[in-house]
Amino acid sequence: QAQLVESGGGLVQAGGSLRLSCTASGRTFSKNAMGWFRQAPGKEREFVASISWSGVFTNYADSVKGRFTISRDNAKNTVLLQMTSLRPEDTAIYYCAATRPSLSGSYRPTNSIEYTTWGQGTQVTVSS
Repeated sequence: QAQLVESGGGLVQAGGSLRLSCTASGRTFSKNAMGWFRQAPGKEREFVASISWSGVFTNYADSVKGRFTISRDNAKNTVLLQMTSLRPEDTAIYYCAATRPSLSGSYRPTNSIEYTTWGQGTQVTVSS
């Protein structure tokens, strides 16, 4: 059974940095686009960042552009989200997700409907 597991969440002060990891097990995700989503208290889940299986193409939510960087290492079946200049409004549970396999090396959707496999989430808390 394929599974995604997030790690790296925690408590950080505003302006600080944190790196989230998402590791896939059960099978390779080397041909799947990957994404990060988050859900803050009292809010709906929102898109954060995505990356194509080639690792060349990325998408970012406007709220995190210039601060967050998504990357992947297909050999390790791992996706990373490097977060810098963190703000209290970044506080949320962060979820890693994968699409179905795709032939397109540029496919990296922002719509959560396109993602079929999800991790359990990791809590990120940014204090002021």
